Amino acid sequence: MTDDAAAARAAAEEKSAFSHAPVDPDATAAYGDHPDQVIDFYAPRAQGGPGGPAPVVAVLHGGAWRGPYDRRHISPFAGFLARRGFAVANVEYRRGGDDTSVAGRWPDTFDDVAAALDALPALVGEFLPQADPRRTVLTGHSAGGHLALWGAARHVLPAGSPWRGGGSATLRGVVALAPIADFAVADKLDVCDGAVRQLLGGDEHFAERQALTDPALLLPTGIATTLVQGRADRDVPQMVAESYADAAAKAGEMVGVTLLEDVGHFPLIDPAADACAVVAEEIAQLAW
Repeated sequence: MTDDAAAARAAAEEKSAFSHAPVDPDATAAYGDHPDQVIDFYAPRAQGGPGGPAPVVAVLHGGAWRGPYDRRHISPFAGFLARRGFAVANVEYRRGGDDTSVAGRWPDTFDDVAAALDALPALVGEFLPQADPRRTVLTGHSAGGHLALWGAARHVLPAGSPWRGGGSATLRGVVALAPIADFAVADKLDVCDGAVRQLLGGDEHFAERQALTDPALLLPTGIATTLVQGRADRDVPQMVAESYADAAAKAGEMVGVTLLEDVGHFPLIDPAADACAVVAEEIAQLAW
């Protein structure tokens, strides 16, 4: 495929993913005082497994950790999972400013993800009584895939880290979708126009903060992990996911990698795309 054709396909995939109307949640709860410290909850709309309370899927949206991209753009995906029988928690968190010039806020982005995941079991008990918080799967797309992997690895952080935690028996696994999973490789490839380096505060802080935030350096986790990646992804290339899987293998841990032919970045969260059904099946494998 020519570069022009590949670019046209990627643009069509993005247009399709963003063509769906946002799906309103059944409830929204705060896990902090900032307006972005909220979680949207979607009750299961169907019986998706062997019966009993529904497993919980915690969704972390992407958008290069930049301000204009919030949880609303992934709400159709959350609604899709709810129709598959999952109870869904769509997590918001603080990002960069109102424009796209800065990715993330240090340390607020990480503070929020840690706080949201810590608060999740109690909030699920309150707002999703038909769900079983003891069976939770983390998923996230792109930058959100990074945050899902990082959130699942918090028990690997140094004892003095304020983010250390997790490692809970309630976490069944992680399904990371086109994740920015290896900061060294993503930085080298200039993924999302330097977003990784911006997230960590620029050149001055990159090496120091990478040790606490790069999933590829927080291994092994002991948590079942699957990466779903489109081979035709031009936003977060396949090499990033494969580098994380290689790092896991060197740490003595096997990470599943599902590679989808002729699939780019956005079909993974597009309810109209076959790739989205594959994602739901990967989540079900860990959840039920």
